Amino acid sequence: MKVGFRDVGINTETRKEVVDITHEVSRAVAESGVKNGICVLHSMHTTSAIIINENEGGLIKDILTKVKEDYPSGKGWEHNMIDNNADGHLAGAFIGPSITIPVRNGSPVLGTWQSVFFLELDGPRSGRKVVIEVMGE
Repeated sequence: MKVGFRDVGINTETRKEVVDITHEVSRAVAESGVKNGICVLHSMHTTSAIIINENEGGLIKDILTKVKEDYPSGKGWEHNMIDNNADGHLAGAFIGPSITIPVRNGSPVLGTWQSVFFLELDGPRSGRKVVIEVMGE
């Protein structure tokens, strides 16, 4: 079995942000030499998430609007007494820090309209990191 790792660094500019990392995922799969297997992505931060969806401007805005509606920053969360970022922690916990994508014929298996995104939930930040592990034959 082959295993390849790639760390992707991400810098964000706003409190809530959607960053397309599809190219980095495809690159990690290609560099791994894995033809068939799986690709696991994991964000190293508790105030972020990884999702797959369509890269369309209106939908990106809708995703950010929904996150803000479901996890409002001014709700009086208990954790805000410490860091004032409970909304980011809650969104990250419920959306999730990891995804798995099949690999077939040396490429990530994504649908026509699917892209891979890093969700920033407590920015702006520099030095965010997503670990990509590709495993298979």
